[in-house]
Amino acid sequence: MIPYGRQEITQDDIDAVIDVLRSDFLTQGPAVPSFEKAIAMRVGARFGVAVNSATSALHIACLSLGLGAGDCLWTTPITFVASANCARYCGADVDFVDIDPATYNIDIESLGHKLEVAKTNGKLPKILVVVHLCGQPCQLEAIRALSRQYGFRVIEDASHAIGASYKDAAIGNCQYSDITVFSFHPVKIITTGEGGMAMTNDAQLASRMELLRSHGITRDPLAMTHAPDGPWYYQQIDLGFNYRMTDLQAALGLTQLTRLDTYVARRKAIAARYDHRLSALPVQTPLQIAEAASAWHLYVIRLRLGEITRSREEIVQALRTAGIGVNVHYIPVHTQPYYQALGFRAGDYPQAERYYSEAISLPLYATMSDAQQDTVVDALAAALS
Repeated sequence: MIPYGRQEITQDDIDAVIDVLRSDFLTQGPAVPSFEKAIAMRVGARFGVAVNSATSALHIACLSLGLGAGDCLWTTPITFVASANCARYCGADVDFVDIDPATYNIDIESLGHKLEVAKTNGKLPKILVVVHLCGQPCQLEAIRALSRQYGFRVIEDASHAIGASYKDAAIGNCQYSDITVFSFHPVKIITTGEGGMAMTNDAQLASRMELLRSHGITRDPLAMTHAPDGPWYYQQIDLGFNYRMTDLQAALGLTQLTRLDTYVARRKAIAARYDHRLSALPVQTPLQIAEAASAWHLYVIRLRLGEITRSREEIVQALRTAGIGVNVHYIPVHTQPYYQALGFRAGDYPQAERYYSEAISLPLYATMSDAQQDTVVDALAAALS
């Protein structure tokens, strides 16, 4: 089986983890802050807060921005459910903005119109989570302008996009947002096994997220309500969570990070080769915007169903039978039973639903060979014929 995505683990990665196993720290030791600093330096942000998943990072990002009951968070329907669930964890409402049919990211025109209506109705969002789908950055400059006009905060869900850039600056620098979230799941660009990180340039937000990731507990005397009883003393000053990253994960992340540029370059080359080899088939290949460079986490094609006699399901089944582990990213969040129970309905976001009906994610990972890619393309051509 050729999977749609996979990690690469080298001897350097193994050695780094073994070094931690032989050290005095397995959980919160020196590797975690080293990893935070390395990612922050790589993307040009002031602070990084490492956690056990990107979902956790989204949750504490929302909490640090004050999201709660009576507030609303907006995001796009074509994303993993965590981009919306983070609001529900905070007791807030969720709403969606349809996607741009060309880029599959949030549609700026639809966003502007929805904000204008929401302002009239007194229902503006407190937070907008923009998703850099497949690794391609959103139109961040326009989003930032709208955030200043309408007064909402911006979180970049860059789970797909470490190594990407916008206007020649790395995604994660938070120039256009309050917080950016990365994922280090095994199918992402680099991995820590499981893990995530929230980037910010705001010292108060960083401090708040650090507190929330570790039970709301502080050992800082200046943050306590009274002087400590002794050197062992700590205080829980808020309701936090156990969202900490371990030193084992951070050590793996540090060695993976040294290969980030190599991984992104290889993914870009594979994507370009797909573009060329698929040009004669009845599929739409991904469009890239001029001002951004994708990290190429996913390579999504859209079937031109009017030119094909088989259904999307039949094509996916044929490819999987041929040993090609294709997938679909993503099922529109508003069509999930949980969100249907909140009042969302099929037909609410037509561009997202049309995209879903046509989309297939082809295998793409840094260690994929040209021969494996040829096998994928040949199997797709056979499935389409």
